[in-house]
Amino acid sequence: MGQLLVRDVPEETIAALKERAKKNGRSAEAEHRALLQENLKSKSEKFWKEAAKLREELRARGVKIKNSAEVIREERDKR
Repeated sequence: MGQLLVRDVPEETIAALKERAKKNGRSAEAEHRALLQENLKSKSEKFWKEAAKLREELRARGVKIKNSAEVIREERDKR
């Protein structure tokens, strides 16, 4: 696994992270990992939810959505 070093973190942020770690029964390092993972996961989930919503809106307007395999197949068939 890799390591991550974050510099110039304000003291109040460090104190808040340590307090959160204490409340969650984790070390500060474990809390930092958990925060990073939660944030990245929620961003990914949000992206896919928004993509699905957009896809449904386009389909409701009558736009046919093709998957990449369909597009590749059609392009190959044109040759």
